[in-house]
Amino acid sequence: MRVTALLFLLFPFVELAVLIKIGSEIGVLATFALLLLSFLVGVALLRVAGFTTLWRIRMRLAQGQMPEQEVIQGLTLAIAGALLIFPGFISDVLALVCLLPVTRKALLGAVIGRVTRRNPGAQGYQPGAGQGAPHRPEVIEGEVVHRDEQKR
Repeated sequence: MRVTALLFLLFPFVELAVLIKIGSEIGVLATFALLLLSFLVGVALLRVAGFTTLWRIRMRLAQGQMPEQEVIQGLTLAIAGALLIFPGFISDVLALVCLLPVTRKALLGAVIGRVTRRNPGAQGYQPGAGQGAPHRPEVIEGEVVHRDEQKR
């Protein structure tokens, strides 16, 4: 937890240092153009990934299947798009790692494995699971007698 927080705090500073170094090597205008290009690609990726993921989810649901794979792939594409929008070259490299099919499958496998280890019950939807016999309350028939009526 502490390592993650430390990396989260240091990331912008490292990103800025890399940005300055690349800017001094290729020039400010070229650096700005690359950042703008990655931003535009990220926005386009988010739009396309969002619509495509929603379409795939609807198709799987229409077939009566759970769309867990589509949701995870859509999330991976959304993370890649967000990383491309974030200004910097390290985040762009991380986005490309998320976009490559080989690394995406490895990341998805690791995430699914981790979720399954932490949540043993999170192994997908199984029809009929968790449904027991319907509960029927015990009914006792009788007659209500008010005490006021007994005294009369």
